[in-house]
Amino acid sequence: MNNINQATYQPTKAYRLASFVTFAVGGCGFLLGLWNAELLLSEKGFYLAIFMLGLFSAVTLQKTIREKEEGININKTFTAICWSSFIAAISMLVLGLYNAEMMLSEKGFYGMAFVVSLFAAITIQKNTRDIGGEVAQAAGEHTDESLTE
Repeated sequence: MNNINQATYQPTKAYRLASFVTFAVGGCGFLLGLWNAELLLSEKGFYLAIFMLGLFSAVTLQKTIREKEEGININKTFTAICWSSFIAAISMLVLGLYNAEMMLSEKGFYGMAFVVSLFAAITIQKNTRDIGGEVAQAAGEHTDESLTE
């Protein structure tokens, strides 16, 4: 186990609020765009499924990478699955938008809303983890650092 003393900084309330607002803007933009789009129901389902896969895989990948950096043993197969699903979500969105019969501005809108939502979801997960670490340390729970002292 890697015992590196890393300071965990608690994000400010403004930063946490900005993360949630960014996620709301990106997610609502993507979903409202789908709602109003003149697409087949199967196409709307495809883009919704890609959106959900992208969010889940981004958060899971971020958590996996962070735990690996903190010295927590992570299964290589699980890490490969996280990377594969993240790359698949992005690739499927790019291919879907490339082949879609939409205006270029509409394709760009979906792409940007997707990227903004991914970034915000990763940031929210990181903020939640940072706050959780602060709460655990304040409550006196055993952390890796407290066990090595």
